[in-house]
Amino acid sequence: MNSEQLLPYRCAVYFVPEVHSDWWQAGSQWLGRCAASGATYAPPDMPGLDPAQWRALTADPRRYGWHATLKAPFTLANGQSLAALRSAMQALASQWPAFDLPPLQVSDHGGFLALRPQGDVTQLNAMAAACVQQLHPLAQPLPDAELARRRQARLTPEQDRLLLAWGYPWVLDHFQFHLSLTGPLGTSPPEVKAAFFQAAQARFETLPVCRFGQMALFIEPRRGADFELVVTMDLHG
Repeated sequence: MNSEQLLPYRCAVYFVPEVHSDWWQAGSQWLGRCAASGATYAPPDMPGLDPAQWRALTADPRRYGWHATLKAPFTLANGQSLAALRSAMQALASQWPAFDLPPLQVSDHGGFLALRPQGDVTQLNAMAAACVQQLHPLAQPLPDAELARRRQARLTPEQDRLLLAWGYPWVLDHFQFHLSLTGPLGTSPPEVKAAFFQAAQARFETLPVCRFGQMALFIEPRRGADFELVVTMDLHG
């Protein structure tokens, strides 16, 4: 695809661990797909889970790739380009120094499992807010039908206001940094949830400190396609 002639369906700006690092490999193998190379992986060995369960319960995060959201998926506005988005991301990257994340802990995050930072997240939240606010002019407003669909969710008045203003309700004061490990587990048996939780703890909570040293541009080439990592940009503020 000539990215400047044929724009992707959506773009997203994510945090990712350094590609090929222990953190990148652990997360990509857990989800079953590397968003950088397109490689796929066999299900990890998890006592109490069969491969079909693993594939089903990791399907949602596998499509999006191993990441934590900074700017949720959006369509580029008319007249905008990937080059303009990359330039805006470079400007953002120049404003922020690299830093170590607080310890990441396996947590129940609204009905699915995710890694959540345990400690001071002031810098994380400020950076995510800057991404949302500074990149927003490049994003096309949500179509009326999609906006109406999203407003049917159980949003607070403040979240509804954020959705209308920024196209996504989980931003600014409602932002929560996380790396998704599963899709919704609501109807899964307790023993399946426990197996996922224990396997995730064993895989991730023994890794070294995770460094926030870059932001990444992901694209969804066509509607419903897997997200692909296009480029990473080092923080150098």
